[in-house]
Amino acid sequence: MRVLVVRHHDVDSAGFIAEAFRERGAELDVRLFPDDGPLPGLAGVDHIVVLGAIPSVNDALPWIADELAWLRAADVAGVPVLGICFGGQALCAMAGGRVERSPRLEIGWTAVESSAPDLVPPGPWLSFHGDRCVLPDTARVLAANDLCVQAFAIGRHFGVQFHPEVDGPQLKRWLDNGGAAEVTQAGLDPDEFLAQTIREEPAARRRAATLVTTALTLAAP
Repeated sequence: MRVLVVRHHDVDSAGFIAEAFRERGAELDVRLFPDDGPLPGLAGVDHIVVLGAIPSVNDALPWIADELAWLRAADVAGVPVLGICFGGQALCAMAGGRVERSPRLEIGWTAVESSAPDLVPPGPWLSFHGDRCVLPDTARVLAANDLCVQAFAIGRHFGVQFHPEVDGPQLKRWLDNGGAAEVTQAGLDPDEFLAQTIREEPAARRRAATLVTTALTLAAP
């Protein structure tokens, strides 16, 4: 199984999600977009993972339009996508939904209400976003909270609003690259957020593995 991972910042990693795919025998092809150049062709790709990004899906950046077109091509080609945060929002927009600004930042460890706990455990999950999805009619909501949809399926694709991939070192890179100010703005202490993330690592790894199983289950023909 060849899994193509698209990340948007050099400090980002697929983390626990990558671990879970590798444990299932996957070979990962990781691309930094747009810095590494155009997104690759889809021949031989069995699954796609799209990670988060600082810009909004709604920002008028050429690479965002290119990525949405590429996701539409993946949909036509029958290549399933696991979208995480920005990646989930891109899935929503690709399928005819829209992305809007949330009433507030959602940052921290958050429990969700899951309609299918075997597919999406209630968490807690690490959140770090300011936009939310307004899903198309073709989507099936799998988890939500009072702010937004947190997990959904569109055909063989799977999107989540939270960050199942993040461990302590990943969050530390985000905090050191400007994220600490947003965490403070959201009313949290960055040091405590990092300490909680490190404490959550064993359980977060298991929950991420569940999500990869869900992604593969939804992707099955």
